[in-house]
Amino acid sequence: MESAHYFSAQPAGPFTRKPLTVELAGATRRLHTSSGIFSPDGIDKGTAILLSEVPPPAPQGNLLDIGCGWGPIALTMGLMAPHARVHAVDVNERCITLTNENAALLDLGNVTASLPDDVDPDVMFDTIWSNPPIRIGKDGLHELLLTWLPRLAPGGNAWLVVQKNLGADSLQRWLADVLDGSFSVSRESTSKSFRVLRIRKASR
Repeated sequence: MESAHYFSAQPAGPFTRKPLTVELAGATRRLHTSSGIFSPDGIDKGTAILLSEVPPPAPQGNLLDIGCGWGPIALTMGLMAPHARVHAVDVNERCITLTNENAALLDLGNVTASLPDDVDPDVMFDTIWSNPPIRIGKDGLHELLLTWLPRLAPGGNAWLVVQKNLGADSLQRWLADVLDGSFSVSRESTSKSFRVLRIRKASR
């Protein structure tokens, strides 16, 4: 972690862009990154596991990346689902800028990063992918997830990757308890100390 305060709205230190070359959606992509954000030097282990373990996102409709960082999840969704609209949210304004710039570098007009409050409150999401910011604390994490997970569209799926030793199993139990009966919560896989959790909204 280059910055312990990647979840600050305006991280300390200069916003200096630097080149980043990564593999996304099966091809090499040349993007930008910076200090003061989560995993600034590449794709972190949890995100890599999420991207390798989950099925493709819904091909159309609205997709969501909670806590976008420099954009690996949102950009992958945009590349895999060119006819869907991808919403990426973060409280870190540097992350929002970088994700939007990286989407432009990849000519992804279907990806938009913004502050959470700037997303239309009436939008429902067909797919949610997230490596949620566990280190904001349990209360903050619970508030964050209860802001977005209830906005799954009928038949929609959310996929979360959470490290086992940072409370993946207790988070799974909590989600099963707090979400209403139209949701199901399951552990879909375990890889390299991470759990991949699936939250499904029943079809109407």
